[in-house]
Amino acid sequence: MTTDHPTSDHPTTVRLTVAQAVVRFLAAQWSERDGERQKLFAGCFGIFGHGNVAGIGQALLQNELLAQGVDELRYVLARNEQAMVHTAVAYARQKDRLQTWACTASVGPGSTNMLTGAALATVNRIPVLLLPSGTFATRVSGPVLQELEVPSAGDVTVNDAFRPLSRFFDRVTRPEQLPSALLGAMRVLTDPVETGACTIALPQDVQAEAHDWPLELFAQRVWRVARPVPEHVDIRDAAALIRSARRPLVVAGGGVHYSGAEDALRAFCEQTGIPVGESQAGKGSLPHGHPQGMGAVGSTGTTAANALAAEADVVIGIGTRWADFTTASRTAFQDSGVRFINVNVARFDAGKQAGLSVVGDARETLTALLPALEGYAVDAAYRDRQASLWAGWEALVDAAYDPPAEVTDALAEGVLTQAEVIGAVNELSDPRDVVLCAAGSMPGDLHKLWRVRDRKAYQVEYGYSCMGYEVPASIGIRLADESRDVFAMVGDGGYLMMPTELVTAVQERVKVIVVLVQNHGFHSIGSLSESLGSQRFGTRYRYRDTTTGRLDGTRLPIDLAANARSLGAHVIEVHSRDELTSAIKEARAFPADGGPVVIHVETDPTVSAPDGNSWWDVPVSAVSELDSTRAAYADYLEHKTVQRPLLAPATPPTSHERNDR
Repeated sequence: MTTDHPTSDHPTTVRLTVAQAVVRFLAAQWSERDGERQKLFAGCFGIFGHGNVAGIGQALLQNELLAQGVDELRYVLARNEQAMVHTAVAYARQKDRLQTWACTASVGPGSTNMLTGAALATVNRIPVLLLPSGTFATRVSGPVLQELEVPSAGDVTVNDAFRPLSRFFDRVTRPEQLPSALLGAMRVLTDPVETGACTIALPQDVQAEAHDWPLELFAQRVWRVARPVPEHVDIRDAAALIRSARRPLVVAGGGVHYSGAEDALRAFCEQTGIPVGESQAGKGSLPHGHPQGMGAVGSTGTTAANALAAEADVVIGIGTRWADFTTASRTAFQDSGVRFINVNVARFDAGKQAGLSVVGDARETLTALLPALEGYAVDAAYRDRQASLWAGWEALVDAAYDPPAEVTDALAEGVLTQAEVIGAVNELSDPRDVVLCAAGSMPGDLHKLWRVRDRKAYQVEYGYSCMGYEVPASIGIRLADESRDVFAMVGDGGYLMMPTELVTAVQERVKVIVVLVQNHGFHSIGSLSESLGSQRFGTRYRYRDTTTGRLDGTRLPIDLAANARSLGAHVIEVHSRDELTSAIKEARAFPADGGPVVIHVETDPTVSAPDGNSWWDVPVSAVSELDSTRAAYADYLEHKTVQRPLLAPATPPTSHERNDR
């Protein structure tokens, strides 16, 4: 244990290395919202190597051996630096951004492996602290294992690549700089508007350097997570605009979940009858079966939500940043006079779509809107339309979950449809169990098809669509809440990107259930390629044919079940619907400390989920000698004609306008 510097009988400083000071500081940070406190850092993921093994590594060892109780910072050995950031992100998201992990990596490639994770965290506004190691601050030694040398700037290292990917970046080249760097990072990590990846780059020599630190630096510190309250005038104007609407629609985003506004949204919808479409991050804002719940909206949306979006005269975005998928590349909202109200803690997002900006916490804003809308509700015909549209979509989902004979009879023996796999997991899992995914065709299918029954039971990362996120993220979710089973839905393409964290799950005895869907290629991009006239080129796992010289030979003999088994996972191979049912039941009954379970099932990538009658803008080659591409380009031009700039101001209506409407 470190000892106080003997400056007096009542010491005011303590002598520690920079790395020891970092660890001791992080262990003393807490967050608070609505009077509830929790440790800000659940622990530190790390992979040690040159640059951090004698710095942060030594400090974590010392902390683990000598710290007691609340002063301890748990350490977990990861297998891939990018993956450990994903694990931290999933943990923080499951904790509503009130808790997270730190991540430490070795100098050079170890640290830059975290760049993709940093981008994902920042894009999705999820707090995570990154501690990349750096070259010698003194420069007495060369940039060993990081031979990036910029002739015009001696202070540039590969860690500068974190700058555009981080919401906060600092490099500590002297011990005296550490307190301001740490406090700056904590401020951003606990700010619901600014949060994302926070990076403090630590040169390897500085990590091991000793310094006399003021004891105040290590006192327990509580960071309050704010709930910004909207301006009264904005509530007044928003209520007036909503009252003018005949066909209003709410688009619920991730801000509904992060603010815990689900009950407030339910009360708002039940009082007004306004239907809700959900972005990917906002899915589950209303539980499946709620009369106003129309499911996913946009490019991966339901026919119900997209039909209402096309007709809506006032659209109320709550906690959404209006990503391209949510607006179906600005083709979703087709009413000639449609106006937008944007409720968001971030003024940047509240100003999108030329909407009426209401800057405030989602829960606080909905609570303020309710009394302002007393006496207002949509008419019975609009409610009936909601019910009719939803019933039609539910019938399509039922048919996808349990496909008819004309679909199943056309499948190869032992092969299922992806929607069939989703349906089985959805129906056999507990309502509180969590489903997660990140890339490929699965996120879109889950967005449309999954029936969410609990506010924390759906975590699909689609802001950055990072292949390989699923396995490490499942560990983060399970660490955040061991009372829930976690089903990581991943295709073979995503699995091959990052299966290594199965070893971490084995090491920590973390039970996660990985549903590994083998379709021998890239399902999503294969379908997209075909729709764009590119004939699924480069999207199937095939030998290079010796005759044609192209990648169109026979299938590669890839055994992913054997791969998962070799990494220590319990593997269940599935060859029929009945076997899938048994596998899910077996996985759920697996011991809580039994480590990862992998369910391996083959699917047919040419069988798609029901279409939500929407579009996504992916440019097609304007000229081509291929008939397929020329046809796709003609279709593309037709869709482009309905794109809209959505620039009409969303000012409250005048009395004349209200009478017209």
